[in-house]
Amino acid sequence: MDRASWATAAKATLHCLTGCAIGEVLGMVIGTALGWGNVPTMILAIVLAFFFGYALTLRGILAAGVELRTAVRVALAADTLSIAVMELIDNGVIALWPGAMDARLSEALFWIALAISLALAFIVTTPVNKWLIGRGKGHAVVHQYH
Repeated sequence: MDRASWATAAKATLHCLTGCAIGEVLGMVIGTALGWGNVPTMILAIVLAFFFGYALTLRGILAAGVELRTAVRVALAADTLSIAVMELIDNGVIALWPGAMDARLSEALFWIALAISLALAFIVTTPVNKWLIGRGKGHAVVHQYH
């Protein structure tokens, strides 16, 4: 952890959180709009969170001129653990919060639970990213392409 600052870890986590939040909200909106149950909606939200998390990283790596196959490997190495921890915390909070799973998009409970779950996911994931970056892993792998 000596080589990674908290600011660097927070920046990497915020980057990850952005993709996760886009995927989470989009998945919940789509699942709710289609009248899906809680489990399929949550699965869609998780899949989209990983997709958008990886996509944001890929965008930057590809912009640096890295070929697609290498860029995909770098994004997977950089983001998988971070996104997984974030999704575990985020969805765990939503699943355990009374009424949150059944709240509709038009209800304050939906948005409050989502905001708090994402904030907690950020708090828990930042030390994970600090640890990864300090060992030359996670987002440290991406920095060589910037």
